[in-house]
Amino acid sequence: MTKPPATVRELIRETYSSLTQSERKFANLLLENYPAAGLASITIVASNADVSTPTVARMVQKLGFKGYPQFHQALLKELEAKVSGPTKRRDNWATEAPEGHLLNRFAQAVTDNLQQTFSNIDTVQFDAAVLQLSNTEGRLYVVGGRITRALADYAFTHFQAIRQRVTHMTSSSATWPHYVLDMVEGDTLLLFDVRRYETNLQRLAELASERGVKIVLITDQWASPIASVAEHTFNCWVEIPSAWDSNISTMMLLEAMIAATQEESWDKTKDRYDRLDELFDMTRLFRKFS
Repeated sequence: MTKPPATVRELIRETYSSLTQSERKFANLLLENYPAAGLASITIVASNADVSTPTVARMVQKLGFKGYPQFHQALLKELEAKVSGPTKRRDNWATEAPEGHLLNRFAQAVTDNLQQTFSNIDTVQFDAAVLQLSNTEGRLYVVGGRITRALADYAFTHFQAIRQRVTHMTSSSATWPHYVLDMVEGDTLLLFDVRRYETNLQRLAELASERGVKIVLITDQWASPIASVAEHTFNCWVEIPSAWDSNISTMMLLEAMIAATQEESWDKTKDRYDRLDELFDMTRLFRKFS
């Protein structure tokens, strides 16, 4: 399977150091409101960024596009991929997937997703997010969406063992105001949101951010709108030969975060593990082998 084409966001990141100050003004505007800021005409986007139209034209050529129309079409295709439902995704794979058994195509797609995901993780940002997740001075809230609530549940089970003051928010958005009521500055919200992005999660993130809560967002390669208020955003590549997206790269990133958080506070975590094992023995929850 050929490597999927780079998104406009990735192209900007790769070429950012070579852009002029004026070109960076447009690039920054686009990244702040991606991809909507680039979907208007070249004169409008240039005006919005307070740069000239030739500046925009030169920048898109540096990204590898022949001109602004090609750049505009690339953004439109990314937007279409964001909002497409399972039937549309399945149709795309049925016509574009290479020949061969589904198992082989699936394995290759997952491998590509993992490579793309981890090659695009900023280690400095990863370490900063881990520090935030291990900070017990504030409470850690964990929440997911319709599909990703399973990831949130998995995260909660592990973080609850690693550290104190962890809250698993229910999947019912009607209960979320009760949690927000107790959120204070210094708390952390670990949030999962992938396409189709959920408006209730976005509103929750906005309310939490207004209260000084630091948001760690795990999303897909196109990025949930929640990224605009998140302290740390991690993009996971998710496309596979299926009507559904894959959570394999998302799960691997999550497990890396869990492991790193455990190491960051190992002395306290080890004590919690020991005491937890004692409780397991007392409750006879697990079978013991002699």
